[in-house]
Amino acid sequence: MTITRLGVVAGMLLAASSATAADISPAVVFDMGGKFDKSFNQGVYDGVERFKAESGIEYREFEVTNETQREQALRRMAQRGANPILGVGFAQAGPMETVAKEFPDTKFTIIDGVVNLPNVQSVVFKEHEGSFLVGLLAAMASESNMVGFVGGMDIPLIRRFACGYEQGAKHANATVGVVQNMTGTTPSAWNDPGRGSELAKGQFDRGVDVIYAAAGGTGVGVYQAAKDGGKLAVGVDSNQNYLHPGTMLTSMLKRVDVAAYNAFNEVMNGTWEPGFKVLGLAEEGVGWALDENNQSLISDDMKAAVEAASAAIVAGEINVHDYMSDNTCTY
Repeated sequence: MTITRLGVVAGMLLAASSATAADISPAVVFDMGGKFDKSFNQGVYDGVERFKAESGIEYREFEVTNETQREQALRRMAQRGANPILGVGFAQAGPMETVAKEFPDTKFTIIDGVVNLPNVQSVVFKEHEGSFLVGLLAAMASESNMVGFVGGMDIPLIRRFACGYEQGAKHANATVGVVQNMTGTTPSAWNDPGRGSELAKGQFDRGVDVIYAAAGGTGVGVYQAAKDGGKLAVGVDSNQNYLHPGTMLTSMLKRVDVAAYNAFNEVMNGTWEPGFKVLGLAEEGVGWALDENNQSLISDDMKAAVEAASAAIVAGEINVHDYMSDNTCTY
């Protein structure tokens, strides 16, 4: 009798699980640069792939190649019954707001953007906090007392990375010089490795010996130039240390993979809520990467310094200025 009851309970749980799985039909719209950009989009891809592997649930996907496709792709996913729909990147905020109003019963999540609607979850990050940490490491690793930054599209979000990086570098060494370049003012700036390489070489010629790239696929050119020139580079978004071991000092981790995974998993589990999520060091939404590919470049003093700074930021003892709060950079 006990076995029978257990069987019934197990069957009920299985049915409930199946029903939950049947109710979710996720989709993701990647932004320009593509899901294999080795950076931001690929971090999202890793997150949704993790969800698929754990749940067995397939997802629809689309890779945006021009600006006009964002709204079309989101609307097409909703028309086909996708729910939830994940939009990648700040540039999808406007299109998502339009489409989410048309499909009020569909759950949308946007990563790196803000849409204030009752069926949208917005996930943003404190990139300046993570950038502070890698700036500190860059300054400590620099032998020339000159570090560099190469951004992608010149927008306030990327200025936030640059400002946090400069603050961290100055925290480690008040006399360090910081050279900055942005790749461009259009979305093509995210996927121009050739231009990234040119900008990096120009900075190296000026005495820079460590460059942080927050430029999507353009960063690949920065990293290659650093390797070719015997300099150091800092990756972004994903752990890019593996690209050129011995060249990549570290990577600023922006856990878009976790945000993407949660966007689907929370809907499946019934815990998804609209509104805003802000992920910083305290929430383990940003950080820095240490693994077998860069451990020989990170001294005990550097590790201790970055851990102390991280703890101080979380405790509120170090206030990292957010460029997007007033479009200035102070430290």
